[in-house]
Amino acid sequence: MIDPIPLPDGVVLRELRRDDAAALAAAYVKNRAHLAAWEPVRDDVFFTLIGQQAEIHGQLERALAGGSLPLVLEAGDAIIGRFTLSGIVRGPFQSANLGYWVDVDRTGRGVATSAVSAIVRIARDDLCLHRVQAATLPHNTGSQRVLARNGFTQIGSAQRYLKIAGRWQNHDLFQVILHD
Repeated sequence: MIDPIPLPDGVVLRELRRDDAAALAAAYVKNRAHLAAWEPVRDDVFFTLIGQQAEIHGQLERALAGGSLPLVLEAGDAIIGRFTLSGIVRGPFQSANLGYWVDVDRTGRGVATSAVSAIVRIARDDLCLHRVQAATLPHNTGSQRVLARNGFTQIGSAQRYLKIAGRWQNHDLFQVILHD
């Protein structure tokens, strides 16, 4: 269990909870157009309370099995972002993938940079991971700046890596090494 982490501007980074479904559905409805270019195509059910209850159930099951760490950014009663360490692999790899989004009204204000900084510390100190990887669309310079500010370096590119906005798209790959 990770303690909630206060970030600038009254934002808190904390673990996803079962009772987040309504606030998360509202956040996804608000940000639907904003996120459409950066995420997989979502069916209409995804944006409902029932859809988010199902998503949260799956996320928490993967977390319980040790395969992920789902987090939210909270400001007051509103969820203003999602951050997830997924695909956690143990053994000699000790690695995870980082994915995230921030509310359209909060982009460019440093909240993602602060959250990624906290998550890198969690990955290193609490999860004892060796590395964290992230992938961005080549034109997502905002996310690339967030990653660079947190010590990530580009390690390559992957052709047709993820199906985003309805089509297989190339991604730039980044990593940060947490232990020498």
